[in-house]
Amino acid sequence: MPRLHSKPTGLPVVNDRAAAIDIGSRFHVVAVPPDLCDEPVQTFRAFTADLQRMADWLVSLGIKTVAMESTGVYWIPAYEILEARGLEVIVANARESRAVPGRKSDVNDAQWLQRLHACGLLRPSFRPNGDIAALRAYLRLRERHLDYAAAHIQHMQKALTFMNLQLHHVVTDVTGATGMRIIRAIVAGERDPGVLAAMRDRNCKSSVETIRAALVGNYLPEHTFALQQALALYDFYQARVDECDAQIERTLAMLTADKPLPREPLAKARNRAQQPNALSFDVRSLMYQLAGVDLTQIHGIGPYLAVRLVAECGTDLGRWPTAKHFTSWLTLSPGCKVSGGKVLSSHTRKTTNRVAALLRLAAVTVGKTSTALGAFYRRLAARIGKAKAVTATARKIAVLFYNAMRFGMQYVDPGADHYEQRYKERVIKQLHRRAAEFGLCLQPTGGVS
Repeated sequence: MPRLHSKPTGLPVVNDRAAAIDIGSRFHVVAVPPDLCDEPVQTFRAFTADLQRMADWLVSLGIKTVAMESTGVYWIPAYEILEARGLEVIVANARESRAVPGRKSDVNDAQWLQRLHACGLLRPSFRPNGDIAALRAYLRLRERHLDYAAAHIQHMQKALTFMNLQLHHVVTDVTGATGMRIIRAIVAGERDPGVLAAMRDRNCKSSVETIRAALVGNYLPEHTFALQQALALYDFYQARVDECDAQIERTLAMLTADKPLPREPLAKARNRAQQPNALSFDVRSLMYQLAGVDLTQIHGIGPYLAVRLVAECGTDLGRWPTAKHFTSWLTLSPGCKVSGGKVLSSHTRKTTNRVAALLRLAAVTVGKTSTALGAFYRRLAARIGKAKAVTATARKIAVLFYNAMRFGMQYVDPGADHYEQRYKERVIKQLHRRAAEFGLCLQPTGGVS
């Protein structure tokens, strides 16, 4: 029998009612399946009326799902309008939807994106629901205000240096109780070093005599004016931070309105010291009711970090099937680049993930503590370096956070001594196994078993 030459077929279509949008700052290029209309690729301006018309056009064609690609924030208005119309909208990662080289244009990008989405080859980027997204927006805005305020703290220190007032050398923080009293008095017109030094807080480590000597300087008008301007701007951003705190508290109250109160009372805080830039309300109790577990019992996670993690990841971590998927999304797990059976690279992928940055900072802090996580960090830092130890410890904290949020796991720190003993037992077990492979037998000495 003659051999039949079958014509190769393309990829199977999974979403037959899929559209795609190439997002731009001034206009958006929309592509739909060619069999739905005579003009399957159309361009719409970024004005709200045009976005409404684009949504009407997609709904009239029976589109069920829309994929969009954007490298900025221009996708948010289109996303919200399409989502309000009942369409399933996903934001694709530009790294996973690269177009075929040599044919680069907005139309080709939209058509290629539509083809990938129709075949089910695009994975949606994570975006929390509306209430969590609002909480995330407030917290990010608060962080921006704190960054702006920090710049004006430097301006205050610079003005003090010009006047040869060594205040930042005799107090731990110029924005603390002692520092702010003295700075406000200087701006108000006080110049007597004795009077200024008497404003010392009782918790300040420097003596009154030391502070008095540091406040003898040259109070030139231009420098005091610069100090006044910096203080006013610092106070302005602190007021905006307080307004953000009120919005954050209101949003958390809405999120916890339908949450039952935990049966167990909230345990005492591990660290009673007031953290810098902490929220101005009792966020720990609200977070305990929202999450159902006390996230602050995990070493490295304080009340402020707990609410920031929830704002970035949401309360439903079931979107990630396992903790490995979660840490992979955070880019805290090793990479896997293999070709021909050979590992080309296992480096952790570079990222701008905010959660990963927060967990890395927590890992650096927990590395200084006498805890199991701290012992883990120090052992790895001595063996493979601090950079990799930070990533590995951040991954451990991420796994603990995942298990607590999804499964309600209560974390109890076994302590650094327990970790070191377990590590010693593992090493001894490995040595016995290696010795047995060579036909040898190890005998304990000095009481080590």
